[in-house]
Amino acid sequence: MSATPRVIPGFSLTLGYTLFYLSLLVLIPLGALVFKTTQLTWAEFWGTVSDPVVVASYRLTFGASAIAALVNAVFGLMVAWVLVRYSFPGRRIFDALIDFPFALPTAVAGLTFSNLYLKTGWIGGLGDNIVGALNRLGSFVGRPDLLPADALSGLDFAYTNTNVGVVLVLIFVGLPFVVRTVQPVLQEWDTEYELAARSLGASPFTIFRRVIFPEIFPAWLSGSSLAFARAVGEYGSVIFIAGNIPGKSQIAPLQIVTKLDDFHYAQATAIGVVLLGASLMILLVVNGFEAWVRRRRIA
Repeated sequence: MSATPRVIPGFSLTLGYTLFYLSLLVLIPLGALVFKTTQLTWAEFWGTVSDPVVVASYRLTFGASAIAALVNAVFGLMVAWVLVRYSFPGRRIFDALIDFPFALPTAVAGLTFSNLYLKTGWIGGLGDNIVGALNRLGSFVGRPDLLPADALSGLDFAYTNTNVGVVLVLIFVGLPFVVRTVQPVLQEWDTEYELAARSLGASPFTIFRRVIFPEIFPAWLSGSSLAFARAVGEYGSVIFIAGNIPGKSQIAPLQIVTKLDDFHYAQATAIGVVLLGASLMILLVVNGFEAWVRRRRIA
Protein backbone atom coordinates (compact mmCIF):
# COMPACT_ATOMS: atom_id res chain seq x y z
CA MET A 1 0.00 0.00 0.00
CA SER A 2 1.49 3.31 -1.03
CA ALA A 3 1.97 6.02 1.54
CA THR A 4 -0.31 9.03 1.41
CA PRO A 5 1.54 11.85 -0.39
CA ARG A 6 2.17 14.92 1.75
CA VAL A 7 1.66 18.43 0.47
CA ILE A 8 4.63 19.65 2.53
CA PRO A 9 7.20 16.84 2.73
CA GLY A 10 9.53 16.35 5.66
CA PHE A 11 7.80 16.28 9.04
CA SER A 12 11.10 16.55 10.91
CA LEU A 13 12.19 19.56 8.87
CA THR A 14 8.90 21.45 9.24
CA LEU A 15 8.64 20.64 12.94
CA GLY A 16 12.21 21.75 13.49
CA TYR A 17 11.57 25.00 11.61
CA THR A 18 8.41 25.59 13.64
CA LEU A 19 10.22 25.11 16.94
CA PHE A 20 13.11 27.30 15.80
CA TYR A 21 10.74 30.03 14.61
CA LEU A 22 8.69 30.02 17.80
CA SER A 23 11.81 29.94 19.95
CA LEU A 24 13.47 32.81 18.12
CA LEU A 25 10.44 35.10 18.02
CA VAL A 26 8.38 34.11 21.06
CA LEU A 27 10.02 31.91 23.66
CA ILE A 28 13.48 33.52 23.80
CA PRO A 29 12.19 37.13 24.02
CA LEU A 30 9.66 36.16 26.68
CA GLY A 31 12.34 34.21 28.53
CA ALA A 32 14.62 37.24 28.40
CA LEU A 33 11.81 39.37 29.82
CA VAL A 34 11.43 37.05 32.79
CA PHE A 35 15.20 36.70 33.22
CA LYS A 36 15.66 40.48 33.34
CA THR A 37 13.03 40.65 36.08
CA THR A 38 15.02 38.22 38.22
CA GLN A 39 17.59 40.98 38.75
CA LEU A 40 15.14 42.42 41.25
CA THR A 41 14.77 41.04 44.73
CA TRP A 42 11.33 39.85 45.73
CA ALA A 43 10.81 43.01 47.80
CA GLU A 44 11.82 45.21 44.87
CA PHE A 45 9.61 43.25 42.49
CA TRP A 46 6.60 43.44 44.80
CA GLY A 47 7.22 47.11 45.51
CA THR A 48 7.25 47.82 41.76
CA VAL A 49 4.18 45.87 40.72
CA SER A 50 2.10 46.87 43.78
CA ASP A 51 2.84 50.59 43.58
CA PRO A 52 -0.54 52.39 43.76
CA VAL A 53 0.10 54.22 40.49
CA VAL A 54 1.00 50.96 38.74
CA VAL A 55 -2.01 49.16 40.24
CA ALA A 56 -4.25 51.98 38.98
CA SER A 57 -2.76 51.51 35.51
CA TYR A 58 -3.55 47.76 35.69
CA ARG A 59 -7.10 48.60 36.68
CA LEU A 60 -7.55 50.97 33.74
CA THR A 61 -5.85 48.66 31.24
CA PHE A 62 -7.76 45.51 32.11
CA GLY A 63 -11.02 47.30 32.88
CA ALA A 64 -11.09 49.27 29.64
CA SER A 65 -9.96 46.20 27.68
CA ALA A 66 -12.74 44.09 29.20
CA ILE A 67 -15.39 46.70 28.39
CA ALA A 68 -14.08 47.09 24.84
CA ALA A 69 -14.02 43.30 24.37
CA LEU A 70 -17.62 43.00 25.59
CA VAL A 71 -18.78 45.75 23.24
CA ASN A 72 -16.93 44.11 20.36
CA ALA A 73 -18.39 40.72 21.29
CA VAL A 74 -21.92 42.08 20.83
CA PHE A 75 -21.51 44.48 17.93
CA GLY A 76 -18.82 42.45 16.17
CA LEU A 77 -21.27 39.55 16.01
CA MET A 78 -23.92 41.88 14.59
CA VAL A 79 -21.50 43.21 11.97
CA ALA A 80 -20.49 39.70 10.94
CA TRP A 81 -24.15 38.69 10.72
CA VAL A 82 -25.05 41.64 8.50
CA LEU A 83 -22.08 41.04 6.20
CA VAL A 84 -22.91 37.35 5.76
CA ARG A 85 -26.70 37.32 5.71
CA TYR A 86 -27.57 40.44 3.73
CA SER A 87 -26.68 41.95 0.38
CA PHE A 88 -26.67 45.72 0.10
CA PRO A 89 -24.89 48.36 -1.97
CA GLY A 90 -21.31 48.87 -0.83
CA ARG A 91 -21.15 45.63 1.15
CA ARG A 92 -17.73 44.73 -0.25
CA ILE A 93 -16.34 48.14 0.66
CA PHE A 94 -17.85 47.88 4.12
CA ASP A 95 -16.36 44.41 4.47
CA ALA A 96 -12.92 45.68 3.49
CA LEU A 97 -13.14 48.52 6.00
CA ILE A 98 -13.37 46.00 8.83
CA ASP A 99 -9.67 45.24 8.34
CA PHE A 100 -8.74 48.91 8.48
CA PRO A 101 -7.60 48.78 12.14
CA PHE A 102 -5.14 46.04 11.15
CA ALA A 103 -3.48 48.20 8.50
CA LEU A 104 -3.78 51.66 10.05
CA PRO A 105 -0.85 52.70 12.27
CA THR A 106 -2.15 52.85 15.80
CA ALA A 107 -0.69 56.31 16.33
CA VAL A 108 -2.76 57.60 13.41
CA ALA A 109 -5.87 56.05 14.96
CA GLY A 110 -5.09 57.73 18.26
CA LEU A 111 -4.61 61.12 16.62
CA THR A 112 -7.83 60.73 14.63
CA PHE A 113 -9.91 59.79 17.64
CA SER A 114 -8.42 62.51 19.83
CA ASN A 115 -9.09 65.20 17.22
CA LEU A 116 -12.62 63.90 16.76
CA TYR A 117 -13.60 63.56 20.42
CA LEU A 118 -11.64 66.37 22.03
CA LYS A 119 -13.58 69.33 23.38
CA THR A 120 -12.68 71.22 20.20
CA GLY A 121 -13.41 68.25 17.93
CA TRP A 122 -16.44 67.67 15.71
CA ILE A 123 -18.14 65.29 18.12
CA GLY A 124 -16.45 66.26 21.39
CA GLY A 125 -17.62 69.86 21.01
CA LEU A 126 -20.74 69.22 18.95
CA GLY A 127 -22.97 71.65 20.88
CA ASP A 128 -20.36 74.42 20.90
CA ASN A 129 -19.69 73.89 17.21
CA ILE A 130 -23.39 74.20 16.34
CA VAL A 131 -23.72 77.37 18.42
CA GLY A 132 -20.59 78.81 16.82
CA ALA A 133 -21.88 78.08 13.31
CA LEU A 134 -25.28 79.66 14.05
CA ASN A 135 -23.70 82.74 15.60
CA ARG A 136 -21.33 83.13 12.65
CA LEU A 137 -24.32 82.89 10.34
CA GLY A 138 -26.11 85.55 12.39
CA SER A 139 -23.05 87.78 12.26
CA PHE A 140 -22.89 87.32 8.48
CA VAL A 141 -26.46 88.61 8.05
CA GLY A 142 -25.90 91.45 10.55
CA ARG A 143 -27.69 89.91 13.55
CA PRO A 144 -26.25 89.59 17.06
CA ASP A 145 -25.44 86.20 18.55
CA LEU A 146 -28.43 83.94 18.05
CA LEU A 147 -27.59 81.68 21.02
CA PRO A 148 -25.48 81.95 24.19
CA ALA A 149 -22.13 80.18 23.96
CA ASP A 150 -23.22 77.37 26.30
CA ALA A 151 -26.76 76.97 24.97
CA LEU A 152 -26.11 73.48 23.54
CA SER A 153 -23.31 72.35 25.84
CA GLY A 154 -25.39 69.28 26.67
CA LEU A 155 -24.59 67.95 23.21
CA ASP A 156 -20.84 68.00 23.88
CA PHE A 157 -19.22 64.62 24.24
CA ALA A 158 -17.19 65.53 27.29
CA TYR A 159 -14.99 62.48 27.64
CA THR A 160 -11.93 64.57 28.55
CA ASN A 161 -12.18 63.98 32.28
CA THR A 162 -13.10 60.31 31.93
CA ASN A 163 -11.56 57.24 30.32
CA VAL A 164 -14.32 56.83 27.74
CA GLY A 165 -11.85 57.78 25.01
CA VAL A 166 -9.59 54.89 26.00
CA VAL A 167 -12.47 52.44 25.65
CA LEU A 168 -13.45 53.91 22.29
CA VAL A 169 -10.04 53.45 20.75
CA LEU A 170 -9.73 49.94 22.19
CA ILE A 171 -13.06 49.05 20.59
CA PHE A 172 -11.65 50.31 17.29
CA VAL A 173 -8.51 48.17 17.41
CA GLY A 174 -10.33 45.03 18.61
CA LEU A 175 -13.37 44.96 16.32
CA PRO A 176 -11.79 42.99 13.42
CA PHE A 177 -10.90 40.05 15.66
CA VAL A 178 -14.53 39.23 16.47
CA VAL A 179 -15.83 39.87 12.96
CA ARG A 180 -13.13 37.86 11.19
CA THR A 181 -13.44 34.84 13.48
CA VAL A 182 -17.25 34.65 13.41
CA GLN A 183 -17.72 35.51 9.73
CA PRO A 184 -16.31 32.24 8.23
CA VAL A 185 -18.41 30.12 10.57
CA LEU A 186 -21.58 31.94 9.57
CA GLN A 187 -20.67 31.61 5.89
CA GLU A 188 -20.28 27.83 6.21
CA TRP A 189 -23.39 27.45 8.36
CA ASP A 190 -26.08 25.31 6.73
CA THR A 191 -29.36 27.23 6.96
CA GLU A 192 -31.34 24.00 6.62
CA TYR A 193 -31.09 23.61 10.41
CA GLU A 194 -32.77 26.99 10.82
CA LEU A 195 -35.51 26.04 8.38
CA ALA A 196 -36.07 22.77 10.20
CA ALA A 197 -36.34 24.57 13.55
CA ARG A 198 -38.70 27.12 12.04
CA SER A 199 -40.89 24.36 10.62
CA LEU A 200 -41.17 22.94 14.15
CA GLY A 201 -42.51 26.25 15.41
CA ALA A 202 -39.39 27.72 17.03
CA SER A 203 -39.29 31.49 17.38
CA PRO A 204 -36.45 33.49 15.76
CA PHE A 205 -34.89 34.14 19.17
CA THR A 206 -35.03 30.44 20.06
CA ILE A 207 -33.47 29.52 16.71
CA PHE A 208 -30.62 31.92 17.30
CA ARG A 209 -30.12 30.92 20.94
CA ARG A 210 -30.38 27.14 20.59
CA VAL A 211 -29.42 26.45 16.97
CA ILE A 212 -27.10 29.15 15.63
CA PHE A 213 -25.26 30.53 18.65
CA PRO A 214 -23.94 27.17 19.92
CA GLU A 215 -22.37 26.68 16.48
CA ILE A 216 -20.61 30.04 16.41
CA PHE A 217 -19.86 30.19 20.14
CA PRO A 218 -16.26 28.83 20.01
CA ALA A 219 -15.27 31.25 17.24
CA TRP A 220 -17.10 34.12 18.94
CA LEU A 221 -15.38 33.41 22.24
CA SER A 222 -12.00 33.09 20.55
CA GLY A 223 -12.43 36.39 18.71
CA SER A 224 -13.56 38.17 21.86
CA SER A 225 -10.56 36.89 23.83
CA LEU A 226 -8.21 37.96 21.04
CA ALA A 227 -9.80 41.42 21.06
CA PHE A 228 -9.24 41.59 24.81
CA ALA A 229 -5.61 40.49 24.54
CA ARG A 230 -5.02 42.99 21.76
CA ALA A 231 -6.49 45.79 23.88
CA VAL A 232 -4.33 44.93 26.90
CA GLY A 233 -1.16 45.49 24.90
CA GLU A 234 -2.33 48.54 22.97
CA TYR A 235 -0.14 51.61 23.42
CA GLY A 236 0.24 53.73 20.27
CA SER A 237 -3.36 54.81 19.91
CA VAL A 238 -4.28 55.03 23.60
CA ILE A 239 -1.40 57.31 24.47
CA PHE A 240 -2.86 60.09 22.32
CA ILE A 241 -6.38 59.94 23.68
CA ALA A 242 -5.83 59.11 27.36
CA GLY A 243 -5.37 61.89 29.87
CA ASN A 244 -2.13 60.21 31.06
CA ILE A 245 -2.63 61.43 34.62
CA PRO A 246 -0.73 59.16 37.04
CA GLY A 247 -3.11 57.07 39.10
CA LYS A 248 -6.14 58.08 37.03
CA SER A 249 -5.72 57.76 33.30
CA GLN A 250 -2.37 56.07 32.70
CA ILE A 251 -2.36 52.64 31.08
CA ALA A 252 0.08 49.92 32.09
CA PRO A 253 2.14 50.02 28.86
CA LEU A 254 2.79 53.71 29.56
CA GLN A 255 4.14 52.74 32.97
CA ILE A 256 6.60 50.43 31.20
CA VAL A 257 7.72 53.21 28.87
CA THR A 258 8.10 55.58 31.81
CA LYS A 259 10.35 53.09 33.61
CA LEU A 260 12.43 52.61 30.47
CA ASP A 261 12.84 56.38 30.08
CA ASP A 262 14.17 56.45 33.64
CA PHE A 263 16.56 53.56 32.84
CA HIS A 264 14.78 51.27 35.32
CA TYR A 265 14.81 48.33 32.94
CA ALA A 266 14.22 45.59 35.50
CA GLN A 267 11.22 47.43 36.94
CA ALA A 268 9.83 47.87 33.43
CA THR A 269 10.15 44.14 32.77
CA ALA A 270 8.50 43.41 36.14
CA ILE A 271 5.38 45.30 35.03
CA GLY A 272 5.59 43.53 31.68
CA VAL A 273 5.74 40.14 33.41
CA VAL A 274 2.55 40.92 35.32
CA LEU A 275 0.77 41.90 32.10
CA LEU A 276 2.13 38.82 30.37
CA GLY A 277 1.07 36.49 33.16
CA ALA A 278 -2.43 37.97 33.42
CA SER A 279 -3.00 37.86 29.66
CA LEU A 280 -1.64 34.31 29.41
CA MET A 281 -3.85 33.13 32.25
CA ILE A 282 -6.95 34.69 30.70
CA LEU A 283 -6.21 33.17 27.30
CA LEU A 284 -5.61 29.74 28.85
CA VAL A 285 -8.91 29.94 30.73
CA VAL A 286 -10.77 30.98 27.58
CA ASN A 287 -9.13 28.27 25.47
CA GLY A 288 -9.83 25.67 28.14
CA PHE A 289 -13.48 26.72 28.29
CA GLU A 290 -13.69 26.64 24.51
CA ALA A 291 -12.23 23.10 24.42
CA TRP A 292 -14.69 22.02 27.13
CA VAL A 293 -17.61 23.33 25.10
CA ARG A 294 -16.42 21.46 22.00
CA ARG A 295 -16.04 18.21 23.94
CA ARG A 296 -19.58 18.58 25.28
CA ARG A 297 -20.91 19.14 21.78
CA ILE A 298 -19.12 16.04 20.46
CA ALA A 299 -20.34 13.94 23.40
